[in-house]
Amino acid sequence: MVAVKKDKINGDFLGTGRRKSAVARVRVRPGTGKITVNGKPLEEFFPTAQHQTAVTQTLAHVNETSSVDVVARVTGGGLTGQSGAVRMALARALCGVNEEHFQPLRDDGFLTRDSRMKERKKPGLHGARRGTQFSKR
Repeated sequence: MVAVKKDKINGDFLGTGRRKSAVARVRVRPGTGKITVNGKPLEEFFPTAQHQTAVTQTLAHVNETSSVDVVARVTGGGLTGQSGAVRMALARALCGVNEEHFQPLRDDGFLTRDSRMKERKKPGLHGARRGTQFSKR
Protein backbone atom coordinates (compact mmCIF):
# COMPACT_ATOMS: atom_id res chain seq x y z
CA MET A 1 0.00 0.00 0.00
CA VAL A 2 1.01 3.59 -0.63
CA ALA A 3 1.21 5.85 2.40
CA VAL A 4 -1.77 8.18 2.03
CA LYS A 5 -1.04 11.84 2.67
CA LYS A 6 -3.86 14.27 3.32
CA ASP A 7 -3.72 18.04 3.78
CA LYS A 8 -4.91 18.84 7.30
CA ILE A 9 -6.27 22.28 6.39
CA ASN A 10 -8.50 21.67 3.35
CA GLY A 11 -8.56 17.87 3.01
CA ASP A 12 -6.72 17.60 -0.33
CA PHE A 13 -5.04 14.28 -1.09
CA LEU A 14 -1.32 14.66 -1.79
CA GLY A 15 1.09 12.67 -3.93
CA THR A 16 4.76 13.00 -4.87
CA GLY A 17 6.21 11.55 -8.05
CA ARG A 18 9.73 11.47 -9.47
CA ARG A 19 11.21 10.58 -12.85
CA LYS A 20 14.75 11.28 -14.07
CA SER A 21 15.51 14.61 -12.38
CA ALA A 22 11.91 15.89 -12.28
CA VAL A 23 9.83 16.08 -9.11
CA ALA A 24 6.06 16.60 -9.06
CA ARG A 25 3.81 17.42 -6.11
CA VAL A 26 0.12 16.85 -6.81
CA ARG A 27 -3.05 17.82 -4.93
CA VAL A 28 -6.34 16.05 -5.72
CA ARG A 29 -9.65 17.50 -4.54
CA PRO A 30 -13.30 16.84 -5.42
CA GLY A 31 -14.28 18.92 -8.45
CA THR A 32 -15.13 18.96 -12.14
CA GLY A 33 -12.02 17.52 -13.82
CA LYS A 34 -9.88 20.66 -14.11
CA ILE A 35 -6.11 19.98 -14.31
CA THR A 36 -3.56 22.75 -13.70
CA VAL A 37 0.22 22.37 -13.78
CA ASN A 38 2.34 25.19 -12.32
CA GLY A 39 -0.66 27.52 -12.51
CA LYS A 40 -1.36 26.83 -16.20
CA PRO A 41 -3.96 24.56 -17.83
CA LEU A 42 -2.69 21.09 -18.79
CA GLU A 43 -2.83 21.80 -22.56
CA GLU A 44 -0.75 24.96 -22.15
CA PHE A 45 1.95 23.45 -19.94
CA PHE A 46 2.24 20.16 -21.86
CA PRO A 47 1.62 21.13 -25.52
CA THR A 48 2.17 17.65 -27.01
CA ALA A 49 -0.49 14.94 -26.90
CA GLN A 50 2.03 12.36 -25.65
CA HIS A 51 2.68 14.30 -22.45
CA GLN A 52 -1.00 15.13 -21.94
CA THR A 53 -2.06 11.49 -22.21
CA ALA A 54 0.65 10.44 -19.75
CA VAL A 55 -1.11 12.62 -17.17
CA THR A 56 -4.75 11.99 -18.11
CA GLN A 57 -4.53 8.21 -18.58
CA THR A 58 -4.09 7.80 -14.82
CA LEU A 59 -7.47 9.46 -14.22
CA ALA A 60 -9.11 7.58 -17.09
CA HIS A 61 -7.82 4.26 -15.76
CA VAL A 62 -9.84 4.62 -12.55
CA ASN A 63 -12.79 6.58 -14.08
CA GLU A 64 -12.10 9.78 -12.11
CA THR A 65 -11.76 12.17 -15.10
CA SER A 66 -14.72 14.39 -14.26
CA SER A 67 -14.98 13.99 -10.49
CA VAL A 68 -11.68 15.44 -9.23
CA ASP A 69 -9.61 18.59 -9.76
CA VAL A 70 -5.83 18.23 -9.98
CA VAL A 71 -3.27 20.89 -9.02
CA ALA A 72 0.35 19.96 -9.79
CA ARG A 73 3.66 21.70 -9.06
CA VAL A 74 6.60 20.41 -11.12
CA THR A 75 10.30 21.25 -10.95
CA GLY A 76 13.43 19.98 -12.69
CA GLY A 77 13.99 17.88 -15.77
CA GLY A 78 12.33 18.20 -19.16
CA LEU A 79 8.76 17.75 -20.35
CA THR A 80 8.92 13.95 -20.60
CA GLY A 81 10.34 13.56 -17.10
CA GLN A 82 7.87 16.06 -15.72
CA SER A 83 4.85 14.38 -17.28
CA GLY A 84 6.04 11.01 -15.97
CA ALA A 85 6.50 12.50 -12.50
CA VAL A 86 2.97 13.98 -12.55
CA ARG A 87 1.61 10.60 -13.68
CA MET A 88 3.14 8.82 -10.69
CA ALA A 89 2.21 11.55 -8.19
CA LEU A 90 -1.38 11.55 -9.44
CA ALA A 91 -1.60 7.78 -9.07
CA ARG A 92 -0.36 8.02 -5.49
CA ALA A 93 -2.85 10.76 -4.65
CA LEU A 94 -5.74 8.80 -6.23
CA CYS A 95 -4.99 5.90 -3.89
CA GLY A 96 -5.88 8.27 -1.07
CA VAL A 97 -9.17 9.27 -2.71
CA ASN A 98 -10.33 5.64 -2.92
CA GLU A 99 -8.41 2.62 -1.60
CA GLU A 100 -9.92 0.42 -4.34
CA HIS A 101 -7.84 2.34 -6.92
CA PHE A 102 -4.60 0.90 -5.54
CA GLN A 103 -4.68 -2.56 -7.13
CA PRO A 104 -5.61 -1.55 -10.72
CA LEU A 105 -3.04 1.27 -10.67
CA ARG A 106 -0.41 -1.05 -9.23
CA ASP A 107 -1.10 -3.82 -11.76
CA ASP A 108 -0.70 -1.48 -14.75
CA GLY A 109 2.51 0.17 -13.52
CA PHE A 110 1.24 3.62 -12.54
CA LEU A 111 2.74 3.34 -9.06
CA THR A 112 6.12 2.00 -10.20
CA ARG A 113 9.05 4.42 -9.99
CA ASP A 114 11.05 4.66 -13.23
CA SER A 115 14.54 4.45 -11.74
CA ARG A 116 16.50 5.33 -14.90
CA MET A 117 18.51 8.44 -14.12
CA LYS A 118 21.53 10.12 -15.62
CA GLU A 119 24.74 8.57 -14.34
CA ARG A 120 27.01 10.94 -12.45
CA LYS A 121 30.33 12.18 -13.83
CA LYS A 122 33.35 10.44 -12.30
CA PRO A 123 36.61 12.21 -11.45
CA GLY A 124 39.37 11.88 -14.06
CA LEU A 125 36.88 11.18 -16.86
CA HIS A 126 35.23 13.46 -19.41
CA GLY A 127 31.74 12.16 -18.65
CA ALA A 128 30.22 9.32 -16.68
CA ARG A 129 32.31 6.70 -18.53
CA ARG A 130 34.21 8.44 -21.33
CA GLY A 131 37.93 8.46 -20.61
CA THR A 132 40.68 10.60 -22.05
CA GLN A 133 41.65 10.21 -25.71
CA PHE A 134 44.67 7.96 -26.28
CA SER A 135 47.69 9.71 -27.78
CA LYS A 136 50.44 7.55 -29.26
CA ARG A 137 53.00 10.40 -29.23
